[in-house]
Amino acid sequence: MVVVSADPARVATARQMLAHLGVTLADLQAEPGPGLPTLAEYLPQVIAAAGPGTRRTYGTYWHRMAAVWGDRPLDAVAASDIEAMQRQAAATARSRRNSRSGRHAGELVIAAARAIYNRAIADGLIDATASPAHRVVKPRRLPSTRRALTPDELEEINLAARTSGNDVILDALLLRLHTETACRRGGALGLRLTDLNTDRGLVRLTEKGATLRWQPITLDLAAHLDDHARARGAVLPTDRLLRYRNGRPITSRRYDHLWKRIGEKLPWVAAQGISTHWLRHATLTWVERHYGYGIARAYAGHTDSTGPATTTYCQSPGSVEDCLSCLSPAGVSDKTFVVDG
Repeated sequence: MVVVSADPARVATARQMLAHLGVTLADLQAEPGPGLPTLAEYLPQVIAAAGPGTRRTYGTYWHRMAAVWGDRPLDAVAASDIEAMQRQAAATARSRRNSRSGRHAGELVIAAARAIYNRAIADGLIDATASPAHRVVKPRRLPSTRRALTPDELEEINLAARTSGNDVILDALLLRLHTETACRRGGALGLRLTDLNTDRGLVRLTEKGATLRWQPITLDLAAHLDDHARARGAVLPTDRLLRYRNGRPITSRRYDHLWKRIGEKLPWVAAQGISTHWLRHATLTWVERHYGYGIARAYAGHTDSTGPATTTYCQSPGSVEDCLSCLSPAGVSDKTFVVDG
């Protein structure tokens, strides 16, 4: 290889310019280029680019990471740091009815860290192979303990809801709505007057991933939902459908209160950690057994995704023909409702 020496005149000119700027060759060699932002500096960009659901799910963990690693550049966080926080989150997770020794909290730490570094990769700040979050293995997700409820169990749950609490009308409507539609809590909480079609027996559900579908319900339920909303102050098309007695729209706390109360009256509900999502399992199992997998998939709102998500819901104890007969129109009769006043 031939080495060509630099033009002495150009070297002299460069030295003069550096001297004029007050910079030496040693300064140029020692001064690093622009570095990566710290985690605390970059996190606001991540939060701004995230959707409401992502912010709600990961927000707690992002703020915890900012408190611990906030002054570190993105490339100064190690995989072992993330794994240590995962272990700590699992060990200190709040015990809930459906808790699994903090396993879910630990998994969310890794997912929250990956969300940060996915954004950094997309912004061109780091290479995909340099992400410490992606070098931490997520714990294997355990099989769900949820299953379809039997007719007797559903009847006990509905009876407990209708005979206790400070608003049995609301609670009966909630259980009936989830039993007929298999909707998620977010779908029910987002319902507005304009999402209810009382003539055709339909509700428009907007659920996770901004998926939207019109779900069939009985005309009986549609009429009761409309009466409930209007009696409690809903007037405008955009007013929420499900409301407390004082007229305020309900929040997810109503579900927490409902299942805590049912669990106190029915110890087996508390022991198994039964929640609203179990009603979704029950309904989708019944639909799949009677109308096939394709209908159940559409009923679950899974038509916009690939994979076997629907099959996780289609599990039932005992006889597949009889265990969910209570979900037929005859099964969800007017026994579920109580009359205002």
